[in-house]
Amino acid sequence: MKMKSALYLSLVLVGLQVQALHIPNRSGEQEDQDTPHSPAEGENLAYLKIAPSNADFAFRFYKQVTEEEGNKNVFFSPLSLSTAFAMLSLGARAHTLSQLHTCLAFNLTELEEREIHHSFQRLLQLLNDPHREVQLSMGNALFINNELKLRQKFLEDVTTFYDSEAISSDFQNSEKAVNEINNYIKTKTHGKFVDFLQNLSPDALMILINYVYFKGYWEQPFKSFHTRDDDFFVDAKNSVKVKMMRQSKVHNIHRDEKLSCWVVEIPYKGDVAALFVLPDEGIMKQVEDALLKDTVSNWSQSLEERPIELYLPKFSISGSYDVKSMFIKMGVTDVFSNNADLSGVAEGDRFMVSKAIHKAEVDVNENGTEAAAVTMIELHPLHGENCEPNSQGRLGQSTFTP
Repeated sequence: MKMKSALYLSLVLVGLQVQALHIPNRSGEQEDQDTPHSPAEGENLAYLKIAPSNADFAFRFYKQVTEEEGNKNVFFSPLSLSTAFAMLSLGARAHTLSQLHTCLAFNLTELEEREIHHSFQRLLQLLNDPHREVQLSMGNALFINNELKLRQKFLEDVTTFYDSEAISSDFQNSEKAVNEINNYIKTKTHGKFVDFLQNLSPDALMILINYVYFKGYWEQPFKSFHTRDDDFFVDAKNSVKVKMMRQSKVHNIHRDEKLSCWVVEIPYKGDVAALFVLPDEGIMKQVEDALLKDTVSNWSQSLEERPIELYLPKFSISGSYDVKSMFIKMGVTDVFSNNADLSGVAEGDRFMVSKAIHKAEVDVNENGTEAAAVTMIELHPLHGENCEPNSQGRLGQSTFTP
């Protein structure tokens, strides 16, 4: 069987299945679903409680991005976004909190708020396991204006659940603060992002950062001498020359007749795999519209080993997204306005999110994949007719009217 990825924009990278953290059992043996887990195993599996919500959010955000980006390449880390805003939600209250929960697909009738953060805690610990064969790291940081006094509860929670660093910074010296933040991001993403932040808002008080870095090697690397220049069709009429990798190997694949596409799993060394979707000619939109958690789950469970001749382009994709504008369209409005209730973050001032940016990059070659993503959230005091500066020029809590 021959499978060539250069068929009319027929390649969609669904992404690393980080929420699975293991390759599913496809040996035909039925796992005993009724076998009770030990307390230690139950603790380790706590991260699974948020997996469905994270997946639902990922596909909702994907559809929002594709609506706005049109035919542009799309690449982002939904887990970075979920983690950053879940961490911010520790300081959110009232309607601001409920909007964040709804956007992130967390249903508090099924999952208690503390369970959400405990699940992120376990997920971070598992992803940062130094014994994994893939290099995978994820972390968080708060850069705080040295005049800002965080509430002790918020500081304890972001440290406990999200292992966040709290770094005091002089935001009055904007250039120095920007350099400090950029150097942190550059180091944590192994140089994938340089000069991520261009400037701080004049009244910025806190910058919340989440980063993800991944580097994995294919279980069966492509031979570089098989890589050739070939056509990759960006639409039905236009093509570009790309470096096309080729290999004849046995892979886990699945043909979805209903959606008219092939699905190919390419494993990395270790317990992580990339899932590629190759729609038939003219079917791209149909497949994109069907990208849901259940769709991908069905694909993963239907994979079978078959020998194929696979063509895969070497590629680099980057994406930069104004999360603020996208979240507003997804129903998150209060946190970006004077209606924001982030009163659990710090003492005295009332805050809103002035800026939310997400950037991601991925490079795929004969040896494997390197990818990184950063989500940055900037907070500054509320402004407007209901919020007036106090005698020290800062926004006093007592002057705020919801």
